[in-house]
Amino acid sequence: MRHARAAVTRAPGAPFAVRDVELEDPRPREVLVRMAAAGVCHTDLGIQAIWPPRLTPVVFGHEGAGRVEAVGAEVTAVAPGDHVCLTFASCGACPQCAADQPAYCRSARDLNLSGGRGDGTTPLRLDGAPLHGGFFGQSSFATYAVVHERGVVKVPSDLPATVAAPLGCGGQTGAGTVLNRLRPGPGTSLVVLGAGGVGLSALMAAVAAGCDPVVAVDPVASRRELAVGLGAGAALPPDDALVATVRDLTDGGAHHVVDTTGRPEMLHRAVGALRPRGELACLALGGEVTFDMTRLMAKGVRVHGVMEGDSDPRRFIPELIGLHRRGLFPVDRLVTTFPFEDIGAAVAAMRDGSAVKPVLTFA
Repeated sequence: MRHARAAVTRAPGAPFAVRDVELEDPRPREVLVRMAAAGVCHTDLGIQAIWPPRLTPVVFGHEGAGRVEAVGAEVTAVAPGDHVCLTFASCGACPQCAADQPAYCRSARDLNLSGGRGDGTTPLRLDGAPLHGGFFGQSSFATYAVVHERGVVKVPSDLPATVAAPLGCGGQTGAGTVLNRLRPGPGTSLVVLGAGGVGLSALMAAVAAGCDPVVAVDPVASRRELAVGLGAGAALPPDDALVATVRDLTDGGAHHVVDTTGRPEMLHRAVGALRPRGELACLALGGEVTFDMTRLMAKGVRVHGVMEGDSDPRRFIPELIGLHRRGLFPVDRLVTTFPFEDIGAAVAAMRDGSAVKPVLTFA
């Protein structure tokens, strides 16, 4: 057992409390990672609010980055001392994984959202009792994490951990939706609804792909300003004139809309803002949405549900790092850092909109 510090949630929606915990040594195909940074994502907060009480206490966190401390006997992908980005878990054996689509792994729920490993165990202990973990295969709101080697991507040693961490989920989700699923051609128009970490990652990818115009929509003025600084041709509030304004900016309607809000009223506006045969990509967690099917059919709208940006992390995260090195994916401009022990302040900053991508740092 190894001693660690972790942000523990004892009930759905309860505040994070940093506690002393214990951590098992890695199993044969697992990796022990000492955390250097961990992004805070809306998914952490959204799922925490509805997490089953029977699976508490629990450790969340799924945008980790750090350095490998130890590896299991069968690990071949990384070695102690390697710098890594952590990402979601997948089995590697099902048809979706075999087709390089691990985001749609048949075992995704068991491996990412069961409160432990796929076999029901957890490497974490709190006061001698099992502590639920393995959130998105990692539970990176902790000083150490035990992760299956499929959830570990080696990154350059000179890449700041605060840049690497958001790539594990928010970065690849937003950018991958554009580059892997929509694949827009140069000069096509793309609108992003919601200028948070995922939305701005989609926006940066659209700019890198040569989309024109790229339009951001967000109620927070500072985020609209940031979007323009990242290359958006326009940044709009979600007011009653939104659909008409987007149509004017895009010569009759956008080719693509990426929704990161999950809000029914915004999805309806998205359909209205598309041109005939336009595409709507839906990324956010949410409930049911009702569409007028006649309207969808008459316009030939294509609706995409996208998980993790259709990403194979071992291929796509290095691609994002390459774009970052060329100045085309400046994810560092989204980041505000907080010491790990101040996780409550990071969560508050995300909720009030003052931080786009809070990233926890570890001493």
